[in-house]
Amino acid sequence: MGGMLVPHTLQCPYCGEQFDTTLDLSGGEQQYVEDCQICCRPIVLRVQLHPDGELRAVETSREND
Repeated sequence: MGGMLVPHTLQCPYCGEQFDTTLDLSGGEQQYVEDCQICCRPIVLRVQLHPDGELRAVETSREND
């Protein structure tokens, strides 16, 4: 079974720039770190899903917040 990949636009909490990334929803709700594609600083992503598995929200924060 393949992953459920969804394109998503993030805004970096450090530099404020937006960039496109791909979220893998097959792991359910999760938290992980992805580097900003512009300033390369680590962004903490919290992926939240609806009960049916659809993307509900993505929260971004600085690594040390």
